[in-house]
This record gives sequence, structure tokens and C-alpha cells, in this order.
Amino acid sequence: MDILKYKEYEGTAELDMTRRICRGKLLFIDDLVTYEAASPTELQMEFEAAVDDYVETCATVGKEPQKPLKGQFNVRIPPALHKAATLKALTDNISLNDVVVRAMDAFVNVRADSNQNIRASQPEPSPIPRLRRI
Repeated sequence: MDILKYKEYEGTAELDMTRRICRGKLLFIDDLVTYEAASPTELQMEFEAAVDDYVETCATVGKEPQKPLKGQFNVRIPPALHKAATLKALTDNISLNDVVVRAMDAFVNVRADSNQNIRASQPEPSPIPRLRRI
């Protein structure tokens, strides 16, 4: 699925083969805002119009438009990993939040051209025994 971007909002770009249209919806907000068009170029324009309409409609009805993602979320991890991360944070004199931010940053920003898997091997001894001269 492709993602459209405009202002602080993201939305989906999907192909509906049954109806022969492009369609999408705003992501990361509770309100349902959809858009559709006959082509991808028109879909981007409809997406932008939908964002503008959403913001204007919220202003008209006196509601604050939802902002996509606040930067807070709950994470469920195994207790042993929670303990290890907390101990690492204490050892490094940083907060557990900083541990999570660093880990997520490393995950999200991994460069495609770098291979972080390292394989080490040791040559096996020759299976043919050597002959000794006497």
C-alpha cells in the first residue's frame, strides 16, 4: 500500500479493481475521512482536498482536528526483556524511554545498503591425513 502525505497527515492510496477507482482514507485519526478518484494523480489532489476539508469542518463545528500520532503508545514485551532494558538504562545512566527511542530509531532508520549480519567461520581441517616420511 502506498502512503500519501500532505501537511501533517498521511493517507492510504489503494486500487479498487471492482469499482475501477483509486481510493483511500486518512490514517492515524479516529474520524473517518475517505477520498476517491479516477487516477493516482487525481487521488493525490482528492487526498489534499479531504485534509483541507477535514481541518475546515473541525473549525466550523468548534472541534480541534486530531493530530496524527501523539508520540505515546503502550508496548507489551516479555518481562525478561523489560528487566534487561531497565538494567541497561540504569547502567548507561539513561531513561527507559531513551532506550526505546534509540531502539526504534535503529529499527526504522536501518540503511538498506548496510548488511548488519556478520557470519564468521573457521576452515575445517583437511579430511585427508598427511603421510609421514620415516
